[in-house]
Amino acid sequence: MQFRLLLSLVPFAIACSDQTNAMPTQENTFTAVVGSIVGGDTAPVRGSDGASHVVYELELTNAKAVPATIDRIDVLNFDDGATILTLTGDALVAALHTMNAQAAPSNLIPPNEARLLFVDMDFASDDAAPRRLKHRLAGTGATSPASREPSPIQYELTPYDISRKDPPSFIRPMTGPGWLASNGCCDVGGAHRGAIQSVNGELWDSQRFAIDWLRVDEQGRLVAGDPADLHNWVGYGEPILAAEDGVVIQARDGLPDQTPGTLPDPRTITIETIDGNSVVIDHGNDVFSFYAHLVTGSVAVRVGDRVQAGQQIGLLGNSGNTSAPHLHFHVMTGPSPLGSDGIPYVFEHFVRTQRIDAAQFDRALDGGRIDPPSGPSVTAVNALPLSFDVIDFGGG
Repeated sequence: MQFRLLLSLVPFAIACSDQTNAMPTQENTFTAVVGSIVGGDTAPVRGSDGASHVVYELELTNAKAVPATIDRIDVLNFDDGATILTLTGDALVAALHTMNAQAAPSNLIPPNEARLLFVDMDFASDDAAPRRLKHRLAGTGATSPASREPSPIQYELTPYDISRKDPPSFIRPMTGPGWLASNGCCDVGGAHRGAIQSVNGELWDSQRFAIDWLRVDEQGRLVAGDPADLHNWVGYGEPILAAEDGVVIQARDGLPDQTPGTLPDPRTITIETIDGNSVVIDHGNDVFSFYAHLVTGSVAVRVGDRVQAGQQIGLLGNSGNTSAPHLHFHVMTGPSPLGSDGIPYVFEHFVRTQRIDAAQFDRALDGGRIDPPSGPSVTAVNALPLSFDVIDFGGG
């Protein structure tokens, strides 16, 4: 459920539009900035680092004709008011994005415009995460409809429920070692966190917990030879598996593989072709898994097919809006890959053999090699791989 509250002036005079989740209502007051959550509620998810991650986006709209500057945002425990996270300075600007999910140039919200705040918080355990959050904003902006200059403002806004519902669990979409998780959870600057789309009249972050899976060989290579040749990529043509039992509700095939190295002309990409050859599986209880960029002609299922966990559904390819062969995988609350809410999920069992950095990843994309593992492997149970993890999913 989304919540939208009007912001208030110091002292905190709060007006709430949803009395089922209301903070105490005091006197009405004019406010400069309003807030809402993108998508529904969320739940903590255990990462491969052992921490429980809470990830969401807060939309902040300056509804007045005076610029608003956000100097500080505190994320608070709704119940006791304790501060959980404080964002100021460069960290705040890094978390702010424009409405097309590009990096915001500053902490300024121009008149009648909005910004997205990407939030990622870590807790020692699921139980350590609060049941509900609220947000306190401080800065400058309009204090009335007649304002002509910014003045100091400070507001509490937007309560947000953190559920204790267990994230859906999957076996794996591939088998074997050497699977590199790129663009994964939970970097606020990652390509998937920034893939918020306006679809069917609403904002959606379907790819909030998406991962792009590439394969690394024993020499630490993503590609062996000319990167422009699809067949030189280690993962190209690898079997892709249904990650859990379910019913196929979308199966698209016949789109060509792209030449690696560049993205296709954006004028040729539509909402139907952006994900290339792809499959959506309905697992029940409003849980859907999505597999994108498969090899043309490899999709082995049809709409209506009932599939079992581990059943091959296609081959890893490079179709759609992609510049290198990989499997795009995410889990969502609805059947639309772009017009649904992305939710956290876990894999039942995997081994993290190493975690690399962005420099190693970029080097490997250019034909170089990833450094050998320098530390012990970590076995994870019911956890989510994080960005730049190298994963062994085990045998078939």
